[in-house]
Amino acid sequence: MRVLVVGGGGREHVLAWKIGQSPLVERLLCAPGNAGTSDVAENVAVKDGDLEGLVKLCKKEAIDLCVVGPEVPLAAGLADRLRDAGVSVFGPGAAGAQLEASKTYAKRLMQRYIIPSGSSRTFEDFESAAEFLDAQQNYPLVLKADGLAAGKGVVLPETLDEALTVARDMLDGGRFGDAGRKLLIEEHLRGEEVSVLALTDGKTLAVMEPAQDHKRIFDGDRGANTGGMGAYSPAPVADEAVLSEITREVLVRIVHALARERVDYRGVVYAGMMITRGGPRVIEFNCRFGDPETQVILPRLKSDLVPILKACADGRLNTVPDLEWDPRPAVCVVMASAGYPATSSKGDVIEGLDDVRAMDDVFVFHAGTERVGGEVVTAGGRVLGVTALGDTVQAARDRAYEAVEKIRFDGMQFRGDIAARALAR
Repeated sequence: MRVLVVGGGGREHVLAWKIGQSPLVERLLCAPGNAGTSDVAENVAVKDGDLEGLVKLCKKEAIDLCVVGPEVPLAAGLADRLRDAGVSVFGPGAAGAQLEASKTYAKRLMQRYIIPSGSSRTFEDFESAAEFLDAQQNYPLVLKADGLAAGKGVVLPETLDEALTVARDMLDGGRFGDAGRKLLIEEHLRGEEVSVLALTDGKTLAVMEPAQDHKRIFDGDRGANTGGMGAYSPAPVADEAVLSEITREVLVRIVHALARERVDYRGVVYAGMMITRGGPRVIEFNCRFGDPETQVILPRLKSDLVPILKACADGRLNTVPDLEWDPRPAVCVVMASAGYPATSSKGDVIEGLDDVRAMDDVFVFHAGTERVGGEVVTAGGRVLGVTALGDTVQAARDRAYEAVEKIRFDGMQFRGDIAARALAR
């Protein structure tokens, strides 16, 4: 098979790494890729937002399966265009991608099909939002940009004044651009978060092992929201009973809801959950593999990923055997550049990668990197995801941080408490 992975971040590196292990793959391309994907695939200089260029690439290279990583091209309709061109593609069309691209759409779908979530209201003008906020008694609240904001469109103001400032910045000030022209105000769900991903062809589900992400930039879940500063899997908070409830009450219902709405959904359903005292509640849905959750989920997957993705794309997931998992935990520590998440430093030389490559059961997945001459340099906010497997969470965590200490680049920052909640249990 000839396979193309679309995207250039950490999620796409781990996808290419896992796909490249399949004996079914004779050629693997990544567009546009990064310095890490070039070690496992052929990078092609086509940007993930160039829909026409990607369709031409698939036809020119006779691609048998296209795996779309990022949410932006999915929301723009890349999968629709590829399917119209006769390309087998893993990833929902534009209608399915609305599950992530519009939080208002997702919330209405949850309400219509009785999927547990927090209460919310949507506003398109500041005056209406301010009137609503002024009447609220319980802070913090959750303010969300309706559209795609690279995982950073969620703010938890602690007071009315903070909430009014955020609402004004989004609705009148252009914060998050078009993504913030609609504002969701939600109740603040209290509990512990977990990410549960499932592969689907729109009829059948293959639920993956749960993971827990770390969104805030600083230790102790302090500071600004990021795209994710680390993860671990499995997540003890989602034990067998909780995972069964999430599968039954959330994943099965959302796939059923999409089918009832005549949405042809083939790809990943990512459920970001809060485990509350009243049971699991949906925080958000995503239409693609999570980042950095994928960096701890796929290293634990023993099954060949390619036939599973192909079966989803072709509508025959029910013919694929159940997923098999390595019981060992995985921990991923994200290394970010100076200034992240507000800004990012580019062009800083990364050292120590060869030292980590020599370590057993340790993987470095590149996110914001590129090759300049003979060197690997930073090229984005989140630079690397350092993942380790271990017999216990503690062992995996220790191994990951041992690897992190071998890597150096100017201004690098990372959290020192990844998987602390799992260890506290």
